[in-house]
Amino acid sequence: QVQLVESGGGLVQAGGSLRLSCAASGRTLSLYSMGWFRQAPGKEREFVAAISWTFSTQYADSVKGRFTISRDNAKNTLYLRMDSLKPEDTAVYFCAASPTRTIRVVVADYDYWGQGTQVTVSS
Repeated sequence: QVQLVESGGGLVQAGGSLRLSCAASGRTLSLYSMGWFRQAPGKEREFVAAISWTFSTQYADSVKGRFTISRDNAKNTLYLRMDSLKPEDTAVYFCAASPTRTIRVVVADYDYWGQGTQVTVSS
């Protein structure tokens, strides 16, 4: 079992930055591929970014060049650096863990989820 807890969300003006963290416990993150997803009100949960156990990364087109995913296996923590934030980035952001070696971009491929952290970007 893996327990995931997100933090770092908040209210920021358009153009601003935030860094989300996802602390894991239960098992070492180095065994998992990790991802960030987000869900806006009335919309389905969507892929944002993912990082494999070999540190390969993949991003949704909507965040490419603005967001950076990283992981610190020694600290058992996943990060999402978000720059140049836009109002359309407003959502609850979730981190997730998948017991696979390759990057996964589909919700169903992830076994463990955090409770989410709210990010609100004002215009």
